[in-house]
Amino acid sequence: MKKLIIGNWKMNPPSVKEAENIFSGIKKVAGKFEKVDIVLCPPAVYLEHLIWLNKKVKIKFGAQDLFWEEMGARTGQISPAQLADLGVKYSIIGHSEARELGDGDEEIMRKVKASIRAGITPILCVGERVRDVHHFHFAFIKKQIETALSIISKNDIKKVVIAYEPVWAIGKNAEREATPEECEEIAIYIRKVLSDKFGPIAKEVRIIYGGSANPANAEKFLAHGGVSGLLVGRDSLNTKKFAEILEIANKIK
Repeated sequence: MKKLIIGNWKMNPPSVKEAENIFSGIKKVAGKFEKVDIVLCPPAVYLEHLIWLNKKVKIKFGAQDLFWEEMGARTGQISPAQLADLGVKYSIIGHSEARELGDGDEEIMRKVKASIRAGITPILCVGERVRDVHHFHFAFIKKQIETALSIISKNDIKKVVIAYEPVWAIGKNAEREATPEECEEIAIYIRKVLSDKFGPIAKEVRIIYGGSANPANAEKFLAHGGVSGLLVGRDSLNTKKFAEILEIANKIK
């Protein structure tokens, strides 16, 4: 299975010209990495323009979120059908920043189902806010997964990507970086939760890591963290650093 490297641009950059420049830099090197699936998730306002520029390139595009209804009186929302019509293939769902703004497990469940129905691969983000000595974080992650996937069929589970993002290890307020050993422990646990619910087909689900991934730690997580990809934040806006991560992923078997 190819490594999956996803760039989450968040609410960056501030202009379409800068977005085009970042994309152009990634586009120039993308063809070198035959063993990597590359997905970029820019702000929604840039999606159509960048997809149009993406002719004959292997890069796929994802949304940073979506709503669960196809149309209607939902001011400010974007539907899965609208994104699919643009050519969007992935969507981040349940990111810790979206959860912080109010997305609960029930809303995330609806978004995952709607995403699959529209032919868009959901990147379901799960992860604990704190890691405690009593290991309550395992139950926390289990609840996130089981609720979000409660109405997903066995046939559809292989269409889901699970991104483990420990909230305590990301962003400017991070306590510290997670270790590959901690990541592997959770990846094994996530696989068990999926297997208990969906059976052997759960082996086909991609599990990736999304906690401040960068060129300095990419190899450690990909080689020893029990994951098959990375959800990259800040460094996906830096074409040099993102290319370094892609190169590392391309070399790891």
